[in-house]
Amino acid sequence: MKSPTQKTPSVEAATREITFGQAINEALAEEMRRDPTVVTWGEDVALYEGSFKVTRGLLAEFGEERVIDTPLSENGIVGSAVGMALYGMVPIVEIQFADFIWPAYDQIVNELAKYRYRSGGEYPAKLVIRTPVGGGIRGGHYHSQHPESAFISVPGLKVVIPSNPYDAKGLLLASIRDPDPVIFFEPKRVYRAAKGEVPDGEYTVPLESASIVRKGRHATVLAYGAMLYEALDAAQKAAEKGVEAEVIDLRTLWPVDITTILDSVRRTGRLVVVHEAPKTLGFGAELVSLVVERAFYHLEAAPVRVTGFDTPFPYSLEMEYLPLSHRILPAILDVARG
Repeated sequence: MKSPTQKTPSVEAATREITFGQAINEALAEEMRRDPTVVTWGEDVALYEGSFKVTRGLLAEFGEERVIDTPLSENGIVGSAVGMALYGMVPIVEIQFADFIWPAYDQIVNELAKYRYRSGGEYPAKLVIRTPVGGGIRGGHYHSQHPESAFISVPGLKVVIPSNPYDAKGLLLASIRDPDPVIFFEPKRVYRAAKGEVPDGEYTVPLESASIVRKGRHATVLAYGAMLYEALDAAQKAAEKGVEAEVIDLRTLWPVDITTILDSVRRTGRLVVVHEAPKTLGFGAELVSLVVERAFYHLEAAPVRVTGFDTPFPYSLEMEYLPLSHRILPAILDVARG
């Protein structure tokens, strides 16, 4: 997979091609070198270097006081990190799989997300929770969930999901430096599959900014994470049939870049939303509502959602569950011709 939203660095900036996982690793290492208050914390992040080797080399460089293996207790991991953040540390927590985040949900919703508000800004909890998300690796129903909606609906949290190496590094650095707590989803399907040019040294990608990765005039397609590549493939196949779809990588899910979305929909008059999570109460429903509330009279066809199904994530039928290109293409064509 080549990076679809990669920026063109200045001629002075040296770049090299790396994977999505390597980009995350670079961001962690660079920020830990820059800021001694940054620590990383989670199950198997130190000696084992993470389930996907994203924390490779960090223990050797920064030592066991800043790269910390924890017990298997997500509630304890997040709860202790919240305390660290309140005392001025900048914890970067790893939850080994997003499916395991639920024991920590109380700490995230009732503590982490509320501290800045309840203290009138006096005690911001500056903390990033990183976690692999989504299907595509035959992980079954306990290692493939896509639970973004459960966090998007929580006031006080920002929710980010990059799709490519350039954005992965830049968005993670921006998330670590942001004063608000950030849930940082990493689509595990692209850890090694997505490769792209990334500049040497630090840079940030602004949060709350979507990216138009393919221009088009007949329909707007919103996607994020691993499904962005499926949307791009479907858009290419639609173009062969005379339908030019504009594809937007949301990057930050909340606060979402509604300006970019509305500008596109007002030009195309049509909307398709793609995401892995189940359809009912998925983020696609909120995106459709936002567009209908603000651009109803620009729509020339009913918006369409192409999503996972309202079932537990399957093992043997994984590729039937995921909203892959062959499911997205008919939606684009039907909306454009509707």
